[in-house]
Amino acid sequence: TSRIFRTGMEPVSPYSGAAFRIVFGLLGLAATVRFVSKGWISELYLEPAYHFSYYGFGWVQPWPGWGMYLHFVLLGLASLGVALGYRYRLSMTAFFLLFTYVELIDRTTYLNHHYLLSLLSLLMIFLPLNRVASLDSRKKPVTEAAPSIPRAALWLMMAQVGLVYFFAGIAKLNPDWLYQAQPLRIWLYNAAGAPVIGLWLRETWVAYALSWGGMLFDLTIVGLLLWRKSRPWAYGLLLIFHLVTSLLFPSLGMFPWIMVGVTLVFFKPDWPLRLVRQFRQATSDDIIEHIPSPRNLTWMTKAAICLGAMFLLVQVAMPLRHFAYPGNVRWTEEGYLFSWRVMLTEKTGRVQFRVSGIDGFGDERLVYSEEYLAPGQVERMAYQPDLILVTAHIIRDDYAARGHHRVQVRADAWVSWNGRLAARLIDPTVDLANIVPGPGPKSWVTSPPHQRG
Repeated sequence: TSRIFRTGMEPVSPYSGAAFRIVFGLLGLAATVRFVSKGWISELYLEPAYHFSYYGFGWVQPWPGWGMYLHFVLLGLASLGVALGYRYRLSMTAFFLLFTYVELIDRTTYLNHHYLLSLLSLLMIFLPLNRVASLDSRKKPVTEAAPSIPRAALWLMMAQVGLVYFFAGIAKLNPDWLYQAQPLRIWLYNAAGAPVIGLWLRETWVAYALSWGGMLFDLTIVGLLLWRKSRPWAYGLLLIFHLVTSLLFPSLGMFPWIMVGVTLVFFKPDWPLRLVRQFRQATSDDIIEHIPSPRNLTWMTKAAICLGAMFLLVQVAMPLRHFAYPGNVRWTEEGYLFSWRVMLTEKTGRVQFRVSGIDGFGDERLVYSEEYLAPGQVERMAYQPDLILVTAHIIRDDYAARGHHRVQVRADAWVSWNGRLAARLIDPTVDLANIVPGPGPKSWVTSPPHQRG
């Protein structure tokens, strides 16, 4: 253990960490500008009358009116501050808080790469990534010792990025993906209008080849990036893979480009110096060679390494938590989020609610979610049981506000997934108005149809 600690604290070139910081800040700035330019601030946060909060975060709500626009202006400034290395800790902390706040407002806006940006930004607050190539480093006095960062700082970021690929590959080891080429067969068929390659996309063998190729890529790319001899070829393969996915599936947004950027951390710590050769012919490893590794580590250093290890253990546990729930996670959605299940399921649903117990209005009334939710919310809510439950409570509370305090709300929810015929998702006899939301198993969710894995 002590050897791992000493190796982790071994000083290495800080330029890889600086490049990671710059790329991260520029990606955050690009994502912010893209979000504003597409009008999503109003569409996702100001126009909807209701928002689906995460458990324990109901207090996170959109700022009124211009407040959300100001929020994104500050987020863009924080991103720029990170890239420039200006008051790095403050800029990084501001980015994490501002970005994560936006992500916590509504569960229907969840994206895997946004979750990754939140995790990486949290880690980066505590990592010394501003020691070179930053405005902060220009303010520090010049010392005889060359700047360096502990190797563990790079390890931590490598591990977080590597877990994304590893669990994305593990999740693809299911019969739908491997033996039915689903949902790629659906998506490729819909992308058949693409120039040049469009006709090929409707070929079944192409869907199978891409399904198996994507699974193998996710499971092997981290190992290939870690091995020095295969690293350049692996990164070239990674560039091609993400370029193709970006062209075929524009709905992925910035996810491919984020992965292209953050995987640069797998290269040697001095790769930026080797690339630009703007300082001198010697590598940065030569520059810091005279700095000895610490022999006796302080308790604070050991505690920091232990906290980093605990953080990664949580990241390992999160994608595995679905084993605590019965049923197929791709149907029940219990343990689906925060698990790197990338491009795994194609779902469509429709749901209508039946309200009974309304004084003076007969036995039952049909209520549609469009009366309460924005179109994007309706689309995503219709196949997620916990969001259907929240919608039932919104309807219940609305009727209570009108003076009908004992209504019952039931749901007729039908979902089709990965090309299957639509089937009931919710037990239509259950009164959802009296079910308390929580992380426990949902006995009122039906079994999946034609379960393959």
